[in-house]
Amino acid sequence: MSCGTPHNTSCSEVLAKVYAYIDGELEDASCEDIRVHLDECGPCLEEYGLEEVVKKLVAKHCGCDPVPGDLRSKVLSRLTAARADMQIREAHAES
Repeated sequence: MSCGTPHNTSCSEVLAKVYAYIDGELEDASCEDIRVHLDECGPCLEEYGLEEVVKKLVAKHCGCDPVPGDLRSKVLSRLTAARADMQIREAHAES
């Protein structure tokens, strides 16, 4: 994803770190870079907002259940595969 506008921190870098940002796992400098990027980039801000809502819904409805250790990696893997599939479909639709 990219909005087409050059940024100090790329869209792909921000989106790769969005979960760690939401969880408060990043260093202050990285957090500031992401905040600046989100202020400038509507598509990334929208993606961040979506991920934040999903995290809150999961916490609300599954907060009492123990989470399997590999759940995050499985979800991220499936999201990556879904995004790649969507990009392929978009590329075929454009041609």
